[in-house]
Amino acid sequence: MNTEKTELIANWETLQRIFIRPENDAARTVLVKYMEQILFGLHDFLKAHVGITREASLEALSEQFKESRMGWHPDKKLADVIRGVIETIAPHAVNVASPYFVGHMTSAIPFFMVHLQTIVAALNQNPVKLETSKVVSILERQILAKIHRMIYRRDDGFYDTHIQNPDSTLGVFVADGTVANLTALWVARNTFFSPKEGFEGVEAEGMAAACQAFGYDRCVILVSRLGHYSLRKAGGVLGIGNANVIPIDADSQNRLDLRHLKSTIRALNGDARKTKILAVVGVAGTTETGTVDPLPEIARICRDNAIHFHADAAWGGPTLMSRKYSGLLKGIEQADSVTIDGHKQFYMPMGCGMIYFRDPHMADAIAYHAAYVIRPGSVDLGIRSLEGSRAANSLILGSALEVMGAGGYALLIDHGIDTARAFAEEIRRRPLFELMSPPRLNILTYRLFPEPLRHACETGDPRTRKAALEQADQINILVQRLQREAGNSFVSRTTLKRPGHEDAAVLRAVIMNPLTDIRILREILDEQEEIYRNHPEG
Repeated sequence: MNTEKTELIANWETLQRIFIRPENDAARTVLVKYMEQILFGLHDFLKAHVGITREASLEALSEQFKESRMGWHPDKKLADVIRGVIETIAPHAVNVASPYFVGHMTSAIPFFMVHLQTIVAALNQNPVKLETSKVVSILERQILAKIHRMIYRRDDGFYDTHIQNPDSTLGVFVADGTVANLTALWVARNTFFSPKEGFEGVEAEGMAAACQAFGYDRCVILVSRLGHYSLRKAGGVLGIGNANVIPIDADSQNRLDLRHLKSTIRALNGDARKTKILAVVGVAGTTETGTVDPLPEIARICRDNAIHFHADAAWGGPTLMSRKYSGLLKGIEQADSVTIDGHKQFYMPMGCGMIYFRDPHMADAIAYHAAYVIRPGSVDLGIRSLEGSRAANSLILGSALEVMGAGGYALLIDHGIDTARAFAEEIRRRPLFELMSPPRLNILTYRLFPEPLRHACETGDPRTRKAALEQADQINILVQRLQREAGNSFVSRTTLKRPGHEDAAVLRAVIMNPLTDIRILREILDEQEEIYRNHPEG
């Protein structure tokens, strides 16, 4: 053991060796062994090495990771590190590739995505500046134009003009949907509070000076109660205040309630406290229920009131590739800005979001320059983006589009929605279950609602009804937890807020894995029924 330790020394010779290539043949062999399995047998590898859920408690696992001192000399050889990740870390990770994992928006990825991610890591390009990316930046502009065209469907002349024009910004790759939503609202804020005589603009002088210069007391953003919490974050970061990200009621179909939106706008416009409505956010694929807000109507309301219309399509955006279901997103082409996540229904590895603009000059409102890079007049993509460095995810998406085509993605989208609808019918057929929100896209919610509790709710007095609903909540919370801990499958749980009804603890299923079929979903329901039979009181 001491001999082994003396070999692991942090010196220049060792550093050069491990920096350039595997330190020895053993390390190379281990690396090749596991990378070959991952690259060419991804699903089998995950099935063999990665758990669906935890086998050990978080408390027990955390005890193994309490050392906070950093070693001066290397602790392990590369081969041992790789083997340790596979044997120690991976079994307690979550196998999101399992077709029984239908509870979250983290997708299984096609095996070739690992190849593409490896290439991107090896090239290590930074598309924010041309000096560290060159052709990758040019490729990125092309991919942005392709997705922009999918959303906005402008003519050939428009894209010929803007696709490689350094003064145009059709879209921006970012880390995720949170940063994309933040960027959209950043643009909306700066566009309205732009420089004028005696005022250098909100970006320079801040929100207090901006409101004073334009005669407003505050700014607000309106979004459905089912909107993503990233929008509240954006309100805080932009100085608008997250309390001024005002929720609009959802209707009986879990879509933004147009009547409440209109009445809220009228009230704000007529309030003695002068309020500027910076943006209305329509959601195309809500996180909890997968529903799509009435985008055409929201667009018209925003147009009539000179309000920025942002569509958060982080989840639902790729539905536009489906000839069968693209109509579900009708009206999105009227949005001033659109968020889409690559690591959701573009099936990319984690860490890819995108923001698109109807007006290719809108992002000028957030332009920054520096003397050493992103100089005025340069073609650097970082001029109009929040991040200063990021991976070349455009290379992954562009390659995936070539490998699968829009038609391949359409098959995945269609499978998810079709299967979710079949799952909804299966839930309706089972007396123990109640479908809570039918799938608009490929997400639905349901709950276990035993007949005695259902009868008590329908015929009992308010106190009896309240007790029955509370018991139903406890049953669903327990069943979801026990199913998760059993490790065979996974659905998530949320609290569904329904207009005119009590809040309800519900189970949530997200159908996006092409290997998930109705047979597997029936097995998941069977398991939930079995858990309930063993724990009928919750």
